[in-house]
Amino acid sequence: MNELAHTDAKGAVLGSLAALYPWMRPYHLKPLRDYASRLFEAPSAKAEPIMRRRALTKLVDAIGKAGKRNGLPLSTVEQICRECEERRVLQTGPHLFLLMEPEAYYTHVFSLLGLSTHGCSSYVSYAVSTVSLVERPRKGPGWLTVDGKPINVFGLSRSRMIGYNLLTGPGAYRFELVPSEQGTESDALRLLRSLLPDTQFERPAHAIKAANLTLWPKLFGDGFAFLQIDDEDIADLVVDHLSDENSWLRARLLEDPKLATNILAEIDRLADGPWSGWLARGSDFFWLYENGRRLPLRLTAGELVNPATGSKVARFAVPDITEGLKNRRLVPNLLLMFLVLSILPGVRALGGSHQPIYYPLMRYVFCRALEAVGADADLRHALASDDLPGAWGHRVIECDDDPFQLFESEIGDIMHRFGNMPFVEACGRMGGFVCDPRWTELCARLQDQATGASDVKWAFS
Repeated sequence: MNELAHTDAKGAVLGSLAALYPWMRPYHLKPLRDYASRLFEAPSAKAEPIMRRRALTKLVDAIGKAGKRNGLPLSTVEQICRECEERRVLQTGPHLFLLMEPEAYYTHVFSLLGLSTHGCSSYVSYAVSTVSLVERPRKGPGWLTVDGKPINVFGLSRSRMIGYNLLTGPGAYRFELVPSEQGTESDALRLLRSLLPDTQFERPAHAIKAANLTLWPKLFGDGFAFLQIDDEDIADLVVDHLSDENSWLRARLLEDPKLATNILAEIDRLADGPWSGWLARGSDFFWLYENGRRLPLRLTAGELVNPATGSKVARFAVPDITEGLKNRRLVPNLLLMFLVLSILPGVRALGGSHQPIYYPLMRYVFCRALEAVGADADLRHALASDDLPGAWGHRVIECDDDPFQLFESEIGDIMHRFGNMPFVEACGRMGGFVCDPRWTELCARLQDQATGASDVKWAFS
């Protein structure tokens, strides 16, 4: 794509985002700090149904447990929990990368930019860990580029990486940092090797989370207490919900035979309209982890079934699901994750180039399913009146500067640089949008008025 075509494509994407999220348009020419500040502004206070307050309490408790498990001081954990409850905003975009991976690094810079405008001193980021070690050739959490050269993070063979996941385990994973090409080890690689834990881990996800706690002060200073949660923490949060006899999630999702099937039916209906391709049934509520691989499941007649073999994996009931979550044979899928992390507790979710489209559709599907069973009118009203429930907040900064070169830089200087930059300049070429066929098609549909912000399916954006 030549430069002019790329510029036109970026303009089309920004126009499409503004058409769907009209509040974004005034920020295009303002400093990026203003946009970040709006995203991390606490949602406006309002009366809430009791189940939402309980869901928020469970989420904050889960964050507190994760902080203690990661060895943070009790006073820091209490501060993180207090600010999470007050702020109700979570960065949910990044995959579980090492912090110096540009995709992660610049998203964290953006998040700190927003949090700092509100005087916050802690930062919680949900990092997706139900992803493959290799997402494309020599790219993904199992690889890292150092001085322009690919580094095999765990030193795994190709056969142990292709098709395997960050939650693969149990095993023996260490930071081997093996260059893909023989040669002299660079100073940057030696520095990184000295900073990473020289420890063996059961799962790749455990290794990266531990490493990021060590790397955080080196890259981002000590002005913000940092905690990263992932899908194992979400699994434990779901267990907490299901272990509570008064839990909404237990009563509605597992013990009501209609709601779950209605949710899945609503997702299927989206496949036939202008929003097709944005919210697919990758797996029904849970993923199966077996022999180191992530496998989809289908909910059939009250059973979670492996469609590849037809074998029954678990009853869609509290005892089986709880056991599967505890032993990590089952892991919540993206829809269930957003249900307990954002939709139920009323937390704003910030995500990447796909999330601003599929997340409002998730909320629509959920509300339609509730309406179909005649349940929870108070929750549906709360969802319809949420203040900015989700927004584009991951990979907003697009920059070619190598984070490895910024180890000696002050994070305040970096935040000042990007914070003063106009939004349209900071987001660069918007490669995650303009090179995506789904966005190309959506831009065309919006242009042709095949869909738009007035579409009933967009009512919960």
